[in-house]
Amino acid sequence: MSNQFSRPGILFVISAPSGAGKTTLVEAIRKTPNLFYSVSCTTRSPRAGEIDGEDYRFLSDTVFRERLQAGDFLEHAQVHSDYYGTLREPVLTNLQNGVDVLIDIDTQGAATIRNCDDPLIGGALADVFIMPPDLDELRRRLRNRGTETEEQINRRLDTAVREMELWCDYRYTIISGSVEEDLERFRHIMAAEAFLSRRLLCTGRC
Repeated sequence: MSNQFSRPGILFVISAPSGAGKTTLVEAIRKTPNLFYSVSCTTRSPRAGEIDGEDYRFLSDTVFRERLQAGDFLEHAQVHSDYYGTLREPVLTNLQNGVDVLIDIDTQGAATIRNCDDPLIGGALADVFIMPPDLDELRRRLRNRGTETEEQINRRLDTAVREMELWCDYRYTIISGSVEEDLERFRHIMAAEAFLSRRLLCTGRC
């Protein structure tokens, strides 16, 4: 009889400062077969062009608080006056079924997941930080978006400095280049994680 193996899903957590190219990278990664993208919940209002259930799950403040009280969130955070959170059940269900999961969250949320006491989450986690080449490049990218004032850009850069100091908390760090280069590097990480011996479960004669 040949050996038979299976593995639970891998939990890919990706974080990056605003302007580092994470959104474009995530959009490309989401097209990966057998990958579940965890859509975050938020209480903020939808922006122009955003689709409920695809960009975010838009919840009222009351509903979010009720679900928070019920323990439905794997992680959550309050940013200014709005709440953001990752639902626990879809993540766990997909990991148990052998489906890889991608979560796009900030450094605070990543730290919460990293410290989660659920053994399934701990064993599945592969967290990745996207590091911009330098602050000048980050400033250039933020300015090129043309969506924020200089004051808002400076605030984002201040936040970015604090976030960039946390790169060593992540298992992997990608020094951002082009979108194509970042995607190739992330796919290399995904492939390496999939072949880790410790992830394999023997289901037959081993």
